[in-house]
Amino acid sequence: MLLRLRSRRRALPTVIAAVTLSLAGLPHTAAAAPDTDATTSSPSSEVLRAMQRDLGLTAGQAKARLANEARAGADAGRLQLALGKDFAGAWVSGAESARLTVATTDRSDAAAIKARGATAKVVDHSLRALEATRAKLDKAATRARTADAPVWYVDARTNTVTVEAVRAAAAREFVRAAKADPAQIRVVRTSERPRALYDIRGGDAYYMNGTGRCSVGFAITRGTTNGFATAGHCGRPGTTTTGYNQAAQGSFQASVFPGQDMAWVATNTNWRSTPTVNGSSQQVAGSTQAPVGSSVCRSGSTTGWHCGTIQRHNTSVTYPEGTINGVTQTTVCAEPGDSGGSYISGSQAQGVTSGGSGNCRSGGTTFYFPINPILSSYGLTLTTSGSGPGDPGPGEPGTWSAGTVYKTGDTVTYGGASYRCLQGHQAQPGWEPPNVPALWQRG
Repeated sequence: MLLRLRSRRRALPTVIAAVTLSLAGLPHTAAAAPDTDATTSSPSSEVLRAMQRDLGLTAGQAKARLANEARAGADAGRLQLALGKDFAGAWVSGAESARLTVATTDRSDAAAIKARGATAKVVDHSLRALEATRAKLDKAATRARTADAPVWYVDARTNTVTVEAVRAAAAREFVRAAKADPAQIRVVRTSERPRALYDIRGGDAYYMNGTGRCSVGFAITRGTTNGFATAGHCGRPGTTTTGYNQAAQGSFQASVFPGQDMAWVATNTNWRSTPTVNGSSQQVAGSTQAPVGSSVCRSGSTTGWHCGTIQRHNTSVTYPEGTINGVTQTTVCAEPGDSGGSYISGSQAQGVTSGGSGNCRSGGTTFYFPINPILSSYGLTLTTSGSGPGDPGPGEPGTWSAGTVYKTGDTVTYGGASYRCLQGHQAQPGWEPPNVPALWQRG
């Protein structure tokens, strides 16, 4: 099921159409042994070339941007914890400098924000308030038609919940049905309608029941079982897969679509999980979430490596099959055959391709489903450059444990001390809290 993207002339400023890209072939892996920054490593030449081509950077600028974005992510996490209910979002800007802006509802927070080297912006609505409004829209979407208002998300830059709509009247009807506060809503017109993107090194092609084609997201293990994470729209539990070489590979163990777009495939003993993404010597080092505005690169069997920036997290998008919640929107292009493939920022796995619009000749928009919820939901361990064989298994409740997915604000104990998580990630051996101040703050 290799669906071709249908491009339409964009008559309106913001255009988002999603196509199920059954992707194959991720040509990249992120390598990086854990260090005190843990979110950066020496980027591969493939990633640097793609960033130069797609973001208009030199190799030096690309390296500097990745390092600056990693620092900004840690600072944003610390400020989110410090500001608490006043926090209203954060983003980076600047082709190389990745300057951090942090929004707050309390003007007195500005000094603390500036002390971190960030720009302060005072706004009306907290992130909690905007997320609550978005949740009302998500709930309303289960009973209302949203085909003409297919995308909505919290936009920290404008301090609104933005609804992208083919018809403005459809957006207004949707907002009324959700009983959401109109003062927090911004409507943006779009001329395209999203649809899902159909078709074990990350990025390799695989085939479902001998017909449709998708791409491997990231290699994982579950206990002694090898496999990979991918998009839920690519298959259902029991769907069999063959690999890029047409050899018998495995089967889908679990899948969710619509609602979310996540799945995992268990492979037979002829296949072995590696931290490699096809076409790159760099290896995946972890799954620390990159902030809005960060560069991100995607690999797929149809179009290879392409890069762009993260526009917003926690987006909801309606495909013909239904609404998908919790995806991340990017400026990266993709085409049919790319679905399920890997998104990576620096050395950190970000997610698997869900849908998008446009193409890699004229440009486009894509959505990926984050990797950490997939790992957490199915009890999977991301295969990284620091991974050992098998599943590390759970530790004592409340204590730090390799293999556990942590989100911002989680608390753990390690070595008799308490720590709070600064950035969402799956813990890896060597990333114990004292070793990675970019990820953990001692309480």
